Amino acid sequence: MRALWTNDLVTIDRRWHKITDAGINPRPVQQPIPVWFGGSDDRVLRRVARMGDGWIGNLSRPDDRASDIVDRIHGYAVEEGRNPDDIGIETWVAARHGGPDDWAKAVDEWTRLGATHISINTMGAGFTTVDEHISAIRLFAEAVRAG
Repeated sequence: MRALWTNDLVTIDRRWHKITDAGINPRPVQQPIPVWFGGSDDRVLRRVARMGDGWIGNLSRPDDRASDIVDRIHGYAVEEGRNPDDIGIETWVAARHGGPDDWAKAVDEWTRLGATHISINTMGAGFTTVDEHISAIRLFAEAVRAG
């Protein structure tokens, strides 16, 4: 992907991929394009550490499992000769888990674990209108700014 995004023509002949004189025109304006991986399988975590710009977590709570995964990514990054701080960590807080004070506390805990990007997920919180979802997002932003 990165070769195709940054070169006029690409020829690659590897175990799983063969590309002969291919290119993308026009190429993306942003260079480089960050590549983030999602998943918690150890193979994914190692791939994040080896070549990823970030990891997208599917964990709504900053618990021991989340801490273990972030620690593993960071440890694998060191093994790969990379600075763990160069790898972003994206996660989310579930609106269904409490209210603004709980959300702010979760953001603080995620930040301590190394999260660099945190959003709120309003699904499953019992909201029945778009306005309720938007209101929760606003409350989240206010709680995080205040915290």
